[in-house]
Amino acid sequence: MHVSLAECDAEIELQLQRLQVHEGDPAKDKKRGRARNAPKFDLRTQLFQMCGVDLTRIDGMDVTTALAVVSEVCTDLSRFPTIKHFTSWLGLCPGTKITGGKVMSGKTARVVSRAAQALRLAAAALRSSKSALGAYFRRMCSRMDKPKAVTAAAHKLARLIYTMLTKGQQYTDQGQDY
Repeated sequence: MHVSLAECDAEIELQLQRLQVHEGDPAKDKKRGRARNAPKFDLRTQLFQMCGVDLTRIDGMDVTTALAVVSEVCTDLSRFPTIKHFTSWLGLCPGTKITGGKVMSGKTARVVSRAAQALRLAAAALRSSKSALGAYFRRMCSRMDKPKAVTAAAHKLARLIYTMLTKGQQYTDQGQDY
């Protein structure tokens, strides 16, 4: 059993090395524990060299979540003209069913997307985070029910990822008091 997992990790590492575009290593980050199912190689550095930005600096995003998002949407987001197109494609933006000037529904569309599912899991992990994103998630939980708050936080994460991948900017957290 362990041999097949090691073979899968080696194959993933080989494929990521073929997709390497950028040089360098990500900046040192706060020490996080390894996930139980995380690959045995340095996936964070591989993702940085592929994307040019360190997606794991966003609170709630670990290396497996970043890998899931990048593997689903790719690093070239030129097919999405705006952030709104990207979040709509993921199925994370609020719906606008309006008829006769009256809002009938604001429910998000049901979209089957592994990237959106990974972002929702990352958003749910923000509950105990002492960051601006954690404070945002708790604020949304106080205003609406939890599934809607998770979707709202996942929408914010998707917007951050789009900005980082298209503009090449690093994410810096302002803290929960911001």
